[in-house]
Amino acid sequence: MPVVDIQSGTDLEKLLGKKDILLLDFWAPWCPPCRTFAPVFEAAAERHEDIAFCRVNTESDEDLSNAFEVEHIPTLVVIRERVMLASQPGYLEAEQLDDLLRQVREVDMDAIRQGEDPSTSSGKGAE
Repeated sequence: MPVVDIQSGTDLEKLLGKKDILLLDFWAPWCPPCRTFAPVFEAAAERHEDIAFCRVNTESDEDLSNAFEVEHIPTLVVIRERVMLASQPGYLEAEQLDDLLRQVREVDMDAIRQGEDPSTSSGKGAE
């Protein structure tokens, strides 16, 4: 799935109905680290077709940026099964991004929904 530009909460809601895992990249056109991270993000989207990779321009969508309390850019937000699992300011190298996604896939979502620490409930979870 190619990277999708999200421009509203409605766009996000549509994707939440299609994919279990969403990775949101909050960025701005004037941000050098954001431009450096863009090809890493796009390459990861090609490797992880089961995940929706989405970009949110913080300058054109302040409402969505505020809803996720984005204070620094780039910021990555990970959502799985409509639950925000992580918010990571700064850009990641390809290996770090792949590792983050591996951890997200291993999270015990039943434990999350029950309010448990998923890293202690089944031996799996984000580190």
